[in-house]
Amino acid sequence: MHEKLIKLISQSVTLADTDIHLCQQYFQPVLFPKNRIIEEEGRIPKHLYFVVSGFVRLFHYNDKGDEVTTHINCPPGFITSYFTFINQEESNENLECITECELLKITKNNLDLLTQQSMAFKDFSILVFQESLAYNENRSKELATLTAEQRYQKLIDNYPQILYNVPLQYIASFLGMNPKSLSRIRKQAIK
Repeated sequence: MHEKLIKLISQSVTLADTDIHLCQQYFQPVLFPKNRIIEEEGRIPKHLYFVVSGFVRLFHYNDKGDEVTTHINCPPGFITSYFTFINQEESNENLECITECELLKITKNNLDLLTQQSMAFKDFSILVFQESLAYNENRSKELATLTAEQRYQKLIDNYPQILYNVPLQYIASFLGMNPKSLSRIRKQAIK
């Protein structure tokens, strides 16, 4: 299960055999069924997850009690309530497997050990952090400047498989619209 993670990391940094061994030592493979909450709000996130296969989302409840999806991870990639995981603070988000998922998980302590023992992983961790910041900044800008139709089209262009694996109410929430608006946009896009 580690092959996808090693391949992804190798695209950015050079990994020695010792780095690969450390990766296999610290990242534990886990399988979760569909609709499983793997990290709960009100608690400190225990793990950073690498999504080998499946779809995972971050969500919280707004003041009306509605679910608000803030992130949907399409494999391969990392997901957790990132800043609360790094700072080991209580999170206000839930992490849920939308589909059956194959994941690799690592604790904060083991991530710290890994980055201390491997310069390659330290460099890669910095890249992941930078990408996370850029993603969040870009997402905020898109929610503020793009129309609902443009946000939908961009998501489908970049991640077409999302339509076949993620319920429409999660996609709508992630795009900042209600499900009826998303249905209307999808019908217009098909014409």
